[in-house]
Amino acid sequence: MSKRDELIAKYAADLKDKCGVSPDMDLLTKVTIGCGPSIYNADAATVSGSDDSELATVKNNFLIKKLGLKDGPNLDKGIDAVMETYGKSNRNKYRAVVYYLLTKHFKKESVYK
Repeated sequence: MSKRDELIAKYAADLKDKCGVSPDMDLLTKVTIGCGPSIYNADAATVSGSDDSELATVKNNFLIKKLGLKDGPNLDKGIDAVMETYGKSNRNKYRAVVYYLLTKHFKKESVYK
């Protein structure tokens, strides 16, 4: 099993255990690959839900640039909803899981097809 496959299995477990979501493994794999080498860096692999600058980066680089969404208050609401789903008290929020949940939240799975 490759390192990436191990991480995808870990992300799937997080989705099931912490978010109560049964993951679409194909989409999760594509989102994880889309994260690139950041998933192997301990700091870059996670998202701090309480760091406004990090959440702004998620909004600009992922929601607007990658998913092609228009900037607006609905993006912040979507990020808040995903952080709530993942659990505000959960310190380790994996970037791939956050991106997966955002992709599902905004119904933009077609970006990864």
